[in-house]
Amino acid sequence: MKHEDAKWEEEIRKGPFAASPFTEEHKYQVMQRVERIQSAISEEKKISRSASAWRRLGLSRRSADRVTDKTNYETTNRAIKSTINKTQDVSSHKRLSKIRRGILAASMGVLVIAGGMFLWNWDDGQLAKPLIEQIHPASALLFSDHLNVDILTDKMKKNIAVTLRDDLGKQLRITKVQELSVSGRIYIEAGQEKDADYAQIWLDAKTGKLREVQMRAELQPNKLEHRYLRQVPSLLESIGSVPTLKPEQVNRWVNMKQGEVVPTVNTVLRLGDDVSYGEITWEQDQAISITGELRADQIPQTALANAKKAIGAFSGKPNLNLEQASRTKDDEIGEDSIFFSFNDNYFVKITETSTGRRFMVADANDYGQPQINSPEEMEAYQERLLNMDENLLRKEIGPFVRAIFNVDLEDYKLHRNAEELGIVTFQRDADQDVFQVRYKEEGRVTMVTREERTSKQ
Repeated sequence: MKHEDAKWEEEIRKGPFAASPFTEEHKYQVMQRVERIQSAISEEKKISRSASAWRRLGLSRRSADRVTDKTNYETTNRAIKSTINKTQDVSSHKRLSKIRRGILAASMGVLVIAGGMFLWNWDDGQLAKPLIEQIHPASALLFSDHLNVDILTDKMKKNIAVTLRDDLGKQLRITKVQELSVSGRIYIEAGQEKDADYAQIWLDAKTGKLREVQMRAELQPNKLEHRYLRQVPSLLESIGSVPTLKPEQVNRWVNMKQGEVVPTVNTVLRLGDDVSYGEITWEQDQAISITGELRADQIPQTALANAKKAIGAFSGKPNLNLEQASRTKDDEIGEDSIFFSFNDNYFVKITETSTGRRFMVADANDYGQPQINSPEEMEAYQERLLNMDENLLRKEIGPFVRAIFNVDLEDYKLHRNAEELGIVTFQRDADQDVFQVRYKEEGRVTMVTREERTSKQ
């Protein structure tokens, strides 16, 4: 599920960059910075067009600037011109326009130009902050009243603002600043712990560098960075889902533990329309999990036939209708699953794993436990589940296993686990073929899972 711009990556590894390592982390940082520059240039162009319109009405440049938020215009314009002038030998308005068009195109040219806009540390291949970021990033910080902000240096404020902006994707109001003298750290808290948006940041009290980060936020779908949104259609298409699903909700988690150098950013995007849904999870800018309903022409017919056969044997109802088929491809855990949902709350899940194959058939009716009114009743209920008669279980599960998998459990030994009440496993000695069974207190089987392993874990 890796989504790359191969051309600009090849280009960045040539020429002056050939002797310096260019890792996935460097790529991630470049794409972050380019989006920020694109945003700034887009805003500057809007303001420029507005000023031009006033001039066409007969106003002077000076008057037009006053009418169109002069401070914002000049600050943005100076930032962009300073960045480009210090990194490219721009001698004419025509050349400046070319560079702007290259950046806004977000093609190979944009990233080669962007490479010139960044300070590169040739000793260790690390990207320095672009010049545009050095223009008062701390000014975006919002502080609650009565905080001891004097203990924060300018570098600390900058690191907080840039971390919230670039990694979390939004600025949160700082609600706590505390010096932890024993550990030599500064602790910063933003937002409220009970809310969807909340951040905890620990900085080194001497250097101002990040030490630990734990942040979360819920973003508006239209605020999700373009480097994610542009991947959506092709990622959904890759699993056979509807490529036109629209973003509905975005959640982000950012974590950095002691000893790590760069925060890990996990972004979850939920998508949907009137009939279908989808979900994509990224770590940094690489998709690691994709889920979506399958289009009718993408449903694997062999798998569907096996699912219908299993449902018929398990439910005793041979003609249940398929209500939904979906697929989840999860590179992080190495699993690719197809989920079939039938009417009357029956479902089948077929999973290809890194170690074999898993087939689950289940009855989702009456999923919970019975009403229990006292500790004594709970203890009795747990005792019944834990000590369920083995002969009764074999009598209940045997016909299902024979009908669905053509296997006789006679040679399989039953194993109980006190930590998993209501679940037992059947396994032959030194065999990688395992059956897991979930059952109710009266012995009724509600789930059967067969895991065929191709190698020992």
